[in-house]
Amino acid sequence: MATTLKDIADQVGVSLATVSRVLNRDRSLSVGDETRQRILDVAAALNYTKGKRHNAALAKKKLAIVQWYSESKEQDDLYYMAIRMGIERRGQAHQFEVIRIFQNNMAELNPDVDAIIAIGKFSPRQVRAMQDLTNKLVFVDDDQFAAGFDSVLTDFKYATAHVLDYFDRQGIQDVGLIHGVERTTDRTVTVPDQRMLNYQAVMEAKHRYHPEWVFEGDYTSQSGFVMMKTAIEKLGDQLPRAFFVTNDPMAAGALKALQSAGIKVPERVKLFSFNNTSLATYVYPELSAVNVETELMGETAVDLIVNQLETGRKIPQRIELGTNLVARDSTK
Repeated sequence: MATTLKDIADQVGVSLATVSRVLNRDRSLSVGDETRQRILDVAAALNYTKGKRHNAALAKKKLAIVQWYSESKEQDDLYYMAIRMGIERRGQAHQFEVIRIFQNNMAELNPDVDAIIAIGKFSPRQVRAMQDLTNKLVFVDDDQFAAGFDSVLTDFKYATAHVLDYFDRQGIQDVGLIHGVERTTDRTVTVPDQRMLNYQAVMEAKHRYHPEWVFEGDYTSQSGFVMMKTAIEKLGDQLPRAFFVTNDPMAAGALKALQSAGIKVPERVKLFSFNNTSLATYVYPELSAVNVETELMGETAVDLIVNQLETGRKIPQRIELGTNLVARDSTK
């Protein structure tokens, strides 16, 4: 017998309406994260599907996750791992056969794959290679909307402005930046950090932009350490009182460099990171960070694939998820 909404509601101990709204991704519903996740987990455990049409459209479909990182590198950047986990969780709830491909290794993809969710940054050539396999494509953390593909993104513009406003409220106007630059795995496309561009725009509007406060790394902890060490040596007593660092590994490396130089955090320099992975709370002092709903990014990508398969939709959608600031000891 097929699982019903009532089966899920009875097991979780909530109303039918609550179950229905959660499973339909109604983010306006006032329900705790724990309850929401419990409903999703129970639905997955009971193999709940939304009726016969849904079963017919999705049964035994092969969903490939193309992760641009290698499996070992993914372990060092929990941001991309969390996105993948969100895809897998939601994909299994929809009874997809989920296939993992790391390091953008297209040779491992079977030609009979039904849909692809690509995580990371991809060149036009790489996009065409995936399109040759299936026209059911969604990109996560890569804006391919202009090329005609569904894209799931995180807000960078307002998040960056909110961090700088946060420091403004603390009376801090000298805010430096440590950011990264990425290249596609075929090394044909360089992808600038949008947070750097937004930082520059906001600081210029406030007449506070100083290029000597900006340092470019590669999103690794070692890069964060080297960039902050360079800033300390180059700027000396003119070192800004705060830094915005555009991912957690670089922020952890920057924190280590400050501590190695005997510079107190947050008394002399405050640090605000981005992504809010578990790494942000593993260091001391714990890092303030922009919280990104990484698993929701993955879940949203699966929902877009489901919609494509069920409706045959060909018009691309671009979904940008909001963020929130989490203040911790590194800025207090």
